[in-house]
Amino acid sequence: MNLETVLKKKEVAVSVPCRIDFGGTLDISTFYLALQNAVPSSINMALDLRTKVTLSPFKKGWIKVSSRGFEPAEFEHGRAPFNHPMGLMFCVAHYFDAHGVHVRIESSSPPKSALGGSSSAAVAMAAAFSHALGKPVDPESVAWLAHYLEAGVAGVPCGMQDQLAAAFGGVNRWVWQMGRTSPVFERHPLFDDPKDEDVLNSNILIAYCGIPHVSRDINSRWVRLFIDGSARSAFESISNITQRFWDALGKKDFERAAELMNRETQIRLKLTPDVLDDTGKQLFAAAQTGHCGTRFTGAGGGGCLWAIGKQMDIKALKPVWQKILNPIKDAKILDAKIENQGIIID
Repeated sequence: MNLETVLKKKEVAVSVPCRIDFGGTLDISTFYLALQNAVPSSINMALDLRTKVTLSPFKKGWIKVSSRGFEPAEFEHGRAPFNHPMGLMFCVAHYFDAHGVHVRIESSSPPKSALGGSSSAAVAMAAAFSHALGKPVDPESVAWLAHYLEAGVAGVPCGMQDQLAAAFGGVNRWVWQMGRTSPVFERHPLFDDPKDEDVLNSNILIAYCGIPHVSRDINSRWVRLFIDGSARSAFESISNITQRFWDALGKKDFERAAELMNRETQIRLKLTPDVLDDTGKQLFAAAQTGHCGTRFTGAGGGGCLWAIGKQMDIKALKPVWQKILNPIKDAKILDAKIENQGIIID
């Protein structure tokens, strides 16, 4: 559909949050279907580092995508390659049969930082196109659509916790299971009142290591290790730890949460030692010394790490982490807080 005329009347802008997470990989069907007896789940916290997608009019029959960290690209309608660096974005546009549109993506998070940025952009795009076409913007439907499009383009098993964090916002535990005809999820918010989640801001710390990550390799290795049986018990343990971590969060027992986070990270390190790069290992060691828990975001291998602990311990850890990050170009402590809102249509 040619959106040039529609967008000349009014541009469409949609923003969504990125996230930090715990219990990742369990949101991939390869894992959660085989681990049903362990009640597999993932936890994420949406951040106010939002990704904004703006749809503007462009020449009929063409689509253009611009995003920080990538060369702008434009293709004739129906000819955009999905294996392009921004192939997922062109795939979302193709699903809506859209042309005559310039998609501008602006992200507050560092590029390729393992905060779920590409998935967030896909969710924002799907919501923006739905709104532009006069369709309802349902967070669950938008998240499922973005998930399936990403899995198809990636050509490897993909989870959907990133899309759900972007669509719903807040702090949630997502329980993965099989419904009557297809996979489904249960959403469990941490607190009844989303404002109560703000208390966590003093108990978390997020660092960008300055090195972009590529999750596909580590994720693929976890999948292979799970399929051949050598990591089955490890992921059963991770599922159990994730549940106990959630219970600790609900009780605001941040000392216990830190202990469980470190235990999960140590299991992942045994499976894939490069899940933490050299900087990540320094940050991990410093956090342990300071009685805090640390975990990589996403599938690790670069990007971001986040810590949890008692408020006094997190406050003491911040300058220690900053000293480790100082010599590294672009590395920094991120100024981010929990975001209670998901999809916002401007």
